[in-house]
Amino acid sequence: MRALTFVPGQKGTLDVEEVPDPEPARGELLVQGLALGICGTDRELDQAEYGWPPPGRDRMVIGHESLGRVLQSPDGSAFSPGDLVVGVVRRPDPEPCGACAHGEFDMCRNGRYTERGIKEIDGYGSETWTVEAAYAVRLDPALADVGVLVEPASVVAKAWEQIERIGSRAYFDPHTLLVTGAGPIGLLAALLGQQRGMEVHVLDRAPRGLKSDLVEALGGTYHSASSLESFSRAKPDIIIECTGAGQLVIDSMITTAATGIVCLCGLAPGGRTHRVDAGVINRDIVLENDAIFGTVNANLRHYRDAAGALAQADRGWLERLITRRVPLSRALDAFQPAENDVKAVIDLTS
Repeated sequence: MRALTFVPGQKGTLDVEEVPDPEPARGELLVQGLALGICGTDRELDQAEYGWPPPGRDRMVIGHESLGRVLQSPDGSAFSPGDLVVGVVRRPDPEPCGACAHGEFDMCRNGRYTERGIKEIDGYGSETWTVEAAYAVRLDPALADVGVLVEPASVVAKAWEQIERIGSRAYFDPHTLLVTGAGPIGLLAALLGQQRGMEVHVLDRAPRGLKSDLVEALGGTYHSASSLESFSRAKPDIIIECTGAGQLVIDSMITTAATGIVCLCGLAPGGRTHRVDAGVINRDIVLENDAIFGTVNANLRHYRDAAGALAQADRGWLERLITRRVPLSRALDAFQPAENDVKAVIDLTS
């Protein structure tokens, strides 16, 4: 079968090659790969910024944003041939920390977790793949064209879960949401905010176009800008920061309304410095009882929540998020950013 493989830690090694067909182990599903989403993490792996191969091997299959259809399921499992599924990315560490032992492997305390297509386990970028039934999530059949969005949506579902848990510390009745960044994570964060009845604002540097259309289709307001200056008075209750841009991260900390919550979802490289007034930031957070937290990855609960949220969403809106579909034979094209891209997806069947 064909698979998209690379050598972690070496640039220029990404390629489509023939590899042996997978053999499902006990308790595993055999799955036909349908689609693979490509995100910043995959591009960073391709550029050798990080990545860890399986023990004893140099090359590994890349890909963590999966979508497939079950070909074979073990006796007694909850899955049947024909089911539409996604595979969870992370696995708990071999000697579970407290979080992993309680199913919260996205909150691993010791860093010994593994991840499909990223850290020590082959990913989902192949014509067929296997996955433990315990780490597969069944999707509504209506998501056949857009189910590859479940993994990024799971990150957002976790963010919203954490926001709501933090908000429950006291009276919290949020009305306004600001999302910074209109990539897939930002737009999905806006979608889940709209589903919660929030007044949604999305800020992005891109001029008006597809991204603004997608925001406005949710009933939200799009702001083509690179700063939070326009929110200095009408401050949002919640900010979900999805860019990782240093100045936006700093400004988000002092731009919420009282008892506001800032969720940091974006990542940025180090090495950039910003002049800040730490006293102003400290006073604002303390005197307003604000909360700031970071989040990454997701566990099974979040995947199921994400699948439910996408099943409720407008299919046409979700389809517009996928701006490019690239055949597996030209998979490397999906790693090259294109103008007006939102989400590039590899079609594993062509």
